[in-house]
Amino acid sequence: MLNLSKKAAVLGALAALVLAGCSDAEGTNEATGATAGTDADIAAIAGVTWTQNDAGLPELEFEGPINVSATVGRVVADGDGDVVELGDSITIDYVVVDGLDGAPVYSTYTAGTPETLTVSEEMLDPLLVELLVGLRVGASLIYAAVDPAGAVDGGIAQTIVMAVSVQSTTTVLARAEGAPVEPAADLPAVTLAESGAPSLTPVDAEPPAGLVVQRLIEGEGSPVAAGATITAHYTGWLWNGEQFDSSWDRGAPFSIALSPGAVIDGWSQGLVGHPIGSQVLLVIPAELGYGDVGSGSIPPGATLIFVVDILAAG
Repeated sequence: MLNLSKKAAVLGALAALVLAGCSDAEGTNEATGATAGTDADIAAIAGVTWTQNDAGLPELEFEGPINVSATVGRVVADGDGDVVELGDSITIDYVVVDGLDGAPVYSTYTAGTPETLTVSEEMLDPLLVELLVGLRVGASLIYAAVDPAGAVDGGIAQTIVMAVSVQSTTTVLARAEGAPVEPAADLPAVTLAESGAPSLTPVDAEPPAGLVVQRLIEGEGSPVAAGATITAHYTGWLWNGEQFDSSWDRGAPFSIALSPGAVIDGWSQGLVGHPIGSQVLLVIPAELGYGDVGSGSIPPGATLIFVVDILAAG
């Protein structure tokens, strides 16, 4: 259901960060020193200073190039907002600079696109999860990591340095919750495992020509707004019932913006307006999916079926 974007390598770096922290029973996180990496890596990150420009946006200052052998990071300051819990959906802003000369690489502030991540060991490095859990909204972190794009200069992998601010945290449902809705009789049948994971019985008929949206469970939360970032569990099938993807199989939901270019049109059109907690069956024609090109195991011209649990939105 995803469309690739130019910033994929930067987002991969974020998910690959290896940080550790120490939380106390009250939910506060006292991790203020550098973590992970070698002694040289820790010394390198300790020399990075977080400042703000005239617009109030983060800037990172350091002397000389930074080259780390492994991901390393430290908490600059904790926040005073809600506590980040395991399984939460967090929204972050960040600035990425080149470790060689501090040149800007990417900024969610200037792009106007903060990122939403699920705080789970299935989605993020366990040490990063350990660091985040117990911090409060408003916390700031500095990371340095080997560039996942693998740029090499003179045998040394390029390093990127990131300034990250935690902007919000939201509790995520484990599965869709609410009143069941009787689906139309001519649609594929959906059954749920005890965990909530769906399975599908296809119908022996030609696929519909247009987008079909069938709510299976009506949640009790706020309606999802156009362009909102949702956290969801989903499974996808071809029209013949062949499964091609499932967040349930990976053990964790994921977060994505319901905006053009971020997801296929069948998602951005079909999931808006449903209350948080809902489960929605989507039958998506090729022109609202992957068209005449396909994607991976999805062939060109394929009609797609998704069952989506909307677990959080913001």
